Amino acid sequence: MKLRIAIQGIKGSNHHQVVREYYGDDIELVECMSFDQLVDRLLDHSADKGVMAIENSIAGSIIPNYALVYQNNLHIIGEHYLNIHHNLMALKGQQLSDIQEVHSHPMALLQCKEFFREWPQIKLVEDVDTAETARRIQHRQLTHIAAIAPRVAADLYGLDIVAPEIQTIKNNATRFIIVKTKNKEIPKAEINKASVRFVTDHKRGSLATILNVMSDCLLNLTKIQSLPVIETPWKYAFFVDVTFEHYDNFKKAKSLLNIMSEDFKVLGEYKNARL
Repeated sequence: MKLRIAIQGIKGSNHHQVVREYYGDDIELVECMSFDQLVDRLLDHSADKGVMAIENSIAGSIIPNYALVYQNNLHIIGEHYLNIHHNLMALKGQQLSDIQEVHSHPMALLQCKEFFREWPQIKLVEDVDTAETARRIQHRQLTHIAAIAPRVAADLYGLDIVAPEIQTIKNNATRFIIVKTKNKEIPKAEINKASVRFVTDHKRGSLATILNVMSDCLLNLTKIQSLPVIETPWKYAFFVDVTFEHYDNFKKAKSLLNIMSEDFKVLGEYKNARL
């Protein structure tokens, strides 16, 4: 039985590209139109694992996804970084001057903002997915409408690229996490990165004290993201990524943080993909 991987989007999307690079093509793709639907497919066991974008080097964190991982008790078992290439594509025979509207995911539109300053007559329309928009243009034979999507989407859906590489910042990467409902897939000896979540007391220096503990345990903090605790106004949870050379250092830190913070939880232990 093939491994079933849930993604946000369809074939030809950046999520699909991550699956191909991480797992190869011998898998069953479970296409979802939202991250909430992706989580549902994991929880109802119609998918074995999920690929979820978590942060972009330009636009920053995709904050709702942190909450989705925590609230649904998902576990991060891996990560993957993908260089993002945005291409403007339309039906064959269309030129850039023919385009009246561009439909794409809000993040893609944001990352190509400077390009469209030179084409003020083009209306930008937010849509659910990059590749799904490309597929719809082909299926409905929509003229004067273009999509922003990866090059593979143009190949899959028979579109022409009317303007390649239109992202504002060429060095544009997104970090994706691999999630499932059960934790740990690799031996401890291979684990050198972890994601944790905790809540601190609303007192001066409480967060600094915890960060000092991490430093004393030889952990390198690579990401920190705060989110409000919905049930308690003005109280915040912190989502933190750390790397380390030896698992025992992280094990020691876990014991201390469990005592020093509230609602401490390990969201995942996995391999650092940036090495």
